[in-house]
Amino acid sequence: MSQQTTGLGIDIGGSGIKGAPVDLGSGEFLRDRLKILTPDPAKPAAVAEIVAEIAAHFPETEGAPLGVTFPGVVQGGVVRTSANLDKSWVDTDARALFAEAAGRPVRVLNDADAAALAENRYGAARNVDGTVLLTTLGTGIGTALVVDGRLVPNTEFGHLEIDGHDAESRASSGAKEREGLSYHDWAKHRLQRYYRTIEDLVWPDLIVVGGGVSRKADKFLHHLHIRTPIVPAELRNTAGIVGAALSAAEV
Repeated sequence: MSQQTTGLGIDIGGSGIKGAPVDLGSGEFLRDRLKILTPDPAKPAAVAEIVAEIAAHFPETEGAPLGVTFPGVVQGGVVRTSANLDKSWVDTDARALFAEAAGRPVRVLNDADAAALAENRYGAARNVDGTVLLTTLGTGIGTALVVDGRLVPNTEFGHLEIDGHDAESRASSGAKEREGLSYHDWAKHRLQRYYRTIEDLVWPDLIVVGGGVSRKADKFLHHLHIRTPIVPAELRNTAGIVGAALSAAEV
């Protein structure tokens, strides 16, 4: 592991881009995060300007590792999918783009992958051996897999076909809101089927549930009857920033 003690993480989302310096020992923010609204349209050059602005806002992190999350598949720093941002991101070398804008090397990774790294090091999955599956329940379903502390990047288990439907179209919290489902009905008739299917494919030792709805885990997790222990994420909305900083430090 790098001897770095501080990193800078920036988390790109469909509505906001936020960043903060991170104590890599504790996973805690060293200063309050800065959040800037995602530009519309969210094209690469416009987003890169905001990444540079956030990096410049924390001059004490100059020289520290910079990690940036992206809501899509990222391979070798290149964006392969962009469901929630402009389609011009597809095949963009985000690592080179952000490095030029910020004036320093950058690590770019999927947002759910970053959250999983943070939960594995500092949160609900710390000290858990074996396979940990993180799912972020939001507008869609993001997923990440960590096996014996090592990330398996770019899993897309939110797009499994279950009963003839794309899984996230029925089991995401966005589907719950769209269809006016109660927490009970959502858990019993949508999440139950989703998690039973995915645990038969991956056989995780622990499932960590993230996303904004994880704050209300007491309303739905107890309705699930699956063999895998399932717990809410601990880092909540800081996980993307923290995981991005951690990932950049450990390259």
